[in-house]
Amino acid sequence: MAKYRVFIKRSAQKEIRDLPTKKTRRAVVARIQALADDPRPHGCTKLTGADKYRIRQGTYRILYTIDDDSIVVSVVRVAHRSAAYR
Repeated sequence: MAKYRVFIKRSAQKEIRDLPTKKTRRAVVARIQALADDPRPHGCTKLTGADKYRIRQGTYRILYTIDDDSIVVSVVRVAHRSAAYR
């Protein structure tokens, strides 16, 4: 299986920078990097009404899209679970 390229939108990069602790940032970034090997890991959920997927990292949610034709994963949002779907 080919390795996916992972792109992070500028707004999602800002959301990662604004996470409260360095430990949380590292965990989220590691989870995003793991999407390159497996864009649909165990525990991911396809969101209804959109072609987006969600993975959990503690109380944070990482929302992303997958383009299998061009082998690209695009991270569109990183937010606390209470604000992730607004």
